[in-house]
Amino acid sequence: MRANGLADDVYEAIFNQLMSLKIPPGARITVDSLVKEFNVSQTPIREALGRLEGEGLVQKTHLVGYRAAPQITRRRFDELYELRLLLEPNGAAKAAAAMDEAKLAVLREAAGVMAGRESNDDHVHYSTFARLDAVFHDKIMDFAGNQLIREMLSFQHTHFHIFRLLFHWRVTEEALDEHQALLDAFALGDPDAAAKAMRAHIEHSRDRLLPAFE
Repeated sequence: MRANGLADDVYEAIFNQLMSLKIPPGARITVDSLVKEFNVSQTPIREALGRLEGEGLVQKTHLVGYRAAPQITRRRFDELYELRLLLEPNGAAKAAAAMDEAKLAVLREAAGVMAGRESNDDHVHYSTFARLDAVFHDKIMDFAGNQLIREMLSFQHTHFHIFRLLFHWRVTEEALDEHQALLDAFALGDPDAAAKAMRAHIEHSRDRLLPAFE
């Protein structure tokens, strides 16, 4: 690891392990094991874990140490989708109103990469799709112009990514069709159509994942 930005490097490494489920939800995380794995001192490890704790991705218990955050509950799942339905359709409408060819090209490229990803491993395939999907939604919120809402949703998508990896490994054609409906609305610069497409996309996403709680 680089001498400069060592804590950042360690943070990224641990973050990637959490996102890939190498460190699964609820698993204990020991400073000593990370020191050995990354061949660094305890200081950057503790700095990185403190940052991850602030993001809600790890939890620290007095006299026990660190654990990866537990999997989201049904109540948290419902709250997340309520938040998304409150914020993302309006964000899509604002993005459509501000859409231009350059922004549309960015979204089309992101959607195209998602549609074209191939892997013999469904888990790897869905992991890649989930990360790209988060980028796609983040770009829409970026183009909507409200950075506070963008940051709030990005934070929630990080936690949601882990849930989706555990319980829903296959990319569905329905999700890809919903992305295309969003792109069509953006191409027209139609705020109402974009809001409607985003609402339908979020509602269908919720319905696809609900069986995980059965």
